[in-house]
Amino acid sequence: MTDSTPATTHENSRVAVVTGGARGIGLAVGRWFLAHGYRVALLDVDGDTLDRTIAELDLPDTVLGLRCDVSDPAQVGEAARAVIARFGRVDALVNNAGVAVFKTALTTSFDEWRHVLGTNLDGTFLCTQVFGALMVDAGRGGAIVNVASISGLRASTLRVAYGTSKAAIIHLTKQYAVELGNSGVRVNVIAPGPVETEMAKLVHSVAIRSDYYDTIPLGRYGTPEEMANAIGFLCSEEASFINGQVVAVDGGFDAAGVGLPTLRRNMATDPSQTQTETSGSHA
Repeated sequence: MTDSTPATTHENSRVAVVTGGARGIGLAVGRWFLAHGYRVALLDVDGDTLDRTIAELDLPDTVLGLRCDVSDPAQVGEAARAVIARFGRVDALVNNAGVAVFKTALTTSFDEWRHVLGTNLDGTFLCTQVFGALMVDAGRGGAIVNVASISGLRASTLRVAYGTSKAAIIHLTKQYAVELGNSGVRVNVIAPGPVETEMAKLVHSVAIRSDYYDTIPLGRYGTPEEMANAIGFLCSEEASFINGQVVAVDGGFDAAGVGLPTLRRNMATDPSQTQTETSGSHA
């Protein structure tokens, strides 16, 4: 089982593999592992950004950057061999790599569907098959955390491929948790809500942000570091009896359901305000 306490030597320290590790949530996760004494392999399909990230980290003894398309079985296998050749073990895997296509359901092409499902779902499957097997064979246990989305828990517009892929990842997590748990490998999944990433800054307009702020009880986006803290916890010994669970890291977004932001705003200004509903009202 993995542990959150720093290791004392590089040779004996635990090893974490993070996909989509060149930026955003993946990079924040990599930094969390480094801060807790792990050696880290960052996998990303964007080789140029990955190279810049590895250069900026400047930790050649503890960080390995590998260009890898997680939807390609051959590339995933090659990455696993490189990690073992360099570090000799794998103790944690974070399946974070993901892509999205924001189009209406009926205008989403099959190629776009396959691109999203290939990276998000196939990539999670392929990496878990390879790196999970390494953990099982080593007999030391381990932890796997998949990164889904609130879009995998509740439907939304323009996410027919993305939301479906994330919902499938949630169930895939439970399948692996049941089987790999027998070998001491725990598998969990987080479902982030809106997060302050470069992608969010590009695709979320002022109007969209305003809607999210109204709907999220905490009234803000999450940060990559907050996602990393949740993932790190699930990989740590403090979570040693947590297996097969979905953790929504979303400021209460999923719990709020439809949200009724106007009612929440009224409560904030006048907590004594009440409303009586007739029987049969299910709003």
